[in-house]
Amino acid sequence: MNKRFACALVVTLLFGLPACSHGDDSRIGLVDVARVVAHWPKFLNYQNQLNADLAVIAQSHDSESDKAQKVQTVRQRYQADQAELTNDVQAAARQVATDKHLTMVFTREYVGYGGVDITPDVEKALQIVESK
Repeated sequence: MNKRFACALVVTLLFGLPACSHGDDSRIGLVDVARVVAHWPKFLNYQNQLNADLAVIAQSHDSESDKAQKVQTVRQRYQADQAELTNDVQAAARQVATDKHLTMVFTREYVGYGGVDITPDVEKALQIVESK
């Protein structure tokens, strides 16, 4: 489900971020989504809880229909969590883009070269501290 979050984040950043145009001085910001999710405690906690809940359901002695219903409930919670996380990253990227007068923000995964890496600034806005 990690890939689903990244895909949703890509779409959100590509199409959901309004341009902060600054005339002909257009610049593109890049966010390394893999790095953000790898070090973001909020994302990691949600992911760990999701995996734990699914493991408990799989190991339970409930009927298959009860298991399916519980999995559906977990999926609904996952979608809500995913929307929350995406909104957090989008807001952080929007703020950094505004501060740096960037016209667009893309994810690094889809840009071969160029652009300004704003990942550290987005991580700072999300209060992500990389453990060493």
